[in-house]
Amino acid sequence: MQMDDKVWFAEQFELHRPRLRAVAYRMLGTLTDADDALQEAWIRTTRSDAGAIESIDGWLVTLVGRVCIDMLRTRKSRREQLTGWLPEPVVTTDETVDPEQASLLADSVGLALLVVLESLEPAERLAFVLHDMFGVPFDEIAPIVDRTPVAARQLASRARRRLRGTATVPDADLRTQRRVVDAFLAASRAGDFEALLALLDPDVVFRVDTGSRTWLAPALLTGAADVAAHAATHGRRFAMLCQPALVNGAAGIIARTRSSVVAVVGMTVISDRIAEIDLVLDAAKLSTLTIR
Repeated sequence: MQMDDKVWFAEQFELHRPRLRAVAYRMLGTLTDADDALQEAWIRTTRSDAGAIESIDGWLVTLVGRVCIDMLRTRKSRREQLTGWLPEPVVTTDETVDPEQASLLADSVGLALLVVLESLEPAERLAFVLHDMFGVPFDEIAPIVDRTPVAARQLASRARRRLRGTATVPDADLRTQRRVVDAFLAASRAGDFEALLALLDPDVVFRVDTGSRTWLAPALLTGAADVAAHAATHGRRFAMLCQPALVNGAAGIIARTRSSVVAVVGMTVISDRIAEIDLVLDAAKLSTLTIR
C-alpha cells in the first residue's frame, strides 16, 4: 500500500467511524466486540487498493459487515457458556447524547431489539441490519453471505417476519416511559405487589444477564404475576441503589454503589406498561461502561 493510500484510508475510517461502530454494535450486541470488529476492519484496509473503490462509505460498511459475520459464526460456543446473555447497554444519565452515541441509538436500537436480533441466524441478521437499518443494496450484501441478491433479499424478509410482533420498540414519549419506570421503582422499594402488577404488561418478560457469575434468581421470568412477585420480594434493597438513566435511548435504571455501577436495567414501555425488563449484572459489561 502506498503511503498516500494509507493516509486516505485513515482519514476516511475516522470520518465514518460513528456509522461503522453503529453497524457493528447492531450486528454484535456489545461495544467491546464492535470495537474489535472495527480494529480488524482497519487492518484489512491495509491490504486494499484505494483506487478500486467507487464508494468509500458503502465499501467500509460492507467491510465491517464481513468482519461481523465472521465473528458471529465463531462465537456460538462462547455465548453458550454464559447465563442469560444480553447486549451491552449504552447508558447516559441525562438527555444530551453525543454524535457517536446518537449513531448507536438511532432507529430505536433498544436492548429489546438487540435481544431479538440475537435470535437470528448470522446471515439473516447481517442482511436485515445492513439493508433495513443502513440502506446497503442487496447486490452488495449478497457476496458477504455467499448468496445471490435474490437470496439475500429473502434473508432480510425472513428476519422481518421473525421480528414482526415482538415488543422491541418502546413508546416514543420519553416522559411517559420515565413516569412508568419511576412508578415501578417506587413500588419495588415499597414491596407493593399490587402496584407492580398494575405497571406490568400481562406477558412481561424479565431477563437477567449475570455473565460468568452464578445467580440464585432465574435467568428468565415471564408473566406479570411472577415478575411482580420477584420484584416485590427481592427488589427492595436493590431499588435503594437505583437512579434514573437512559438505557439505549429509553427510560431505564442504573444501580450504583459509591465505587461502581452494579447493574443496568433496560425497560421497554408500551401502552403505559412495562413489556420487557433487561437486567445486566455481567461484571465484564459493567466495567466497560462510560456513563455520560
